[in-house]
Amino acid sequence: MNITNKINEFLLEKKLSKNLSLKTIKAYESDLKTFDAYLNSLNYKGRITSNLILKYLEDLNQHCKNTTIVRKMISLKMFFNYLDQKHNCSNPFYKLNIKIKKEKNLPKIITVDETNQLLSVITDNTSQTTSFQRFLRTRDLCMIDLLISTGMRIGELANIQLEDLNLNDHSILVHGKGRKQRLLYLTCLKTRKNLMTWLHLRKKLKPDHSYLFINKYRNRLSIYGIEDAFQKYKRLAGINYKSTPHYLRHTFATNLLINGADLRSVQEILGHSSISTTEIYTEITNNRKKQVFKKYNIRNHLKC
Repeated sequence: MNITNKINEFLLEKKLSKNLSLKTIKAYESDLKTFDAYLNSLNYKGRITSNLILKYLEDLNQHCKNTTIVRKMISLKMFFNYLDQKHNCSNPFYKLNIKIKKEKNLPKIITVDETNQLLSVITDNTSQTTSFQRFLRTRDLCMIDLLISTGMRIGELANIQLEDLNLNDHSILVHGKGRKQRLLYLTCLKTRKNLMTWLHLRKKLKPDHSYLFINKYRNRLSIYGIEDAFQKYKRLAGINYKSTPHYLRHTFATNLLINGADLRSVQEILGHSSISTTEIYTEITNNRKKQVFKKYNIRNHLKC
């Protein structure tokens, strides 16, 4: 069996038959090609066994984090399940019962001040004179404001089309993971204004498709274009250099809980299939509560 061909076949099917983001497909591709390279380094041509998988995981353990190993193992499991179902190949994972402890990392967020700084550098038009620079500022302000205001994923943002917007009730129909849809609402007047300003400019540019956000060639803007824009303004704002657009989603969710939103509502707004995924944000809010108790509780300052 030519493993390289089967990997390409698997990836093609995922692209065609599943509602997966480009980023997820790229992760599968990276994980499976790493395994393919490992086989080539051994000059291995035989049947892939459970022992071989264990040796591969041992090799990964030398230079990868647990979270990375878990992800690569999940990709391999999916691939071999596919081979089993489509080509009746033996699945080496059937005899394996591997449990890798995944590190529980708290969601990374940016502060309210950093969020303000991010928006401020985009709205500062004093040095923007050309029509192209105005196009970038108008589009990017709308884009990043939507991420801040709704907590949607950048893949969901890139997929928004004009027909997903309801300007009467200020809602957006978001197409999430696993073909799940949810409604998000724009309750901030400034966010609505930024959206309308962008829609007005977009109409003038006359793209031949209905995707909300476009690049300089009037084609649909990719998730990489959104990431590049965020990186640009992050540097200008001087905020946490490690931050990514996903920090805005974490920040949105954390502040909803801090301000009193219930966990189930936050789960629905974020589009999490399991509430356990949402519960990790309570770790941050509990830490904040502890700090408030420690700093402001009058009992801490009484003598008796």
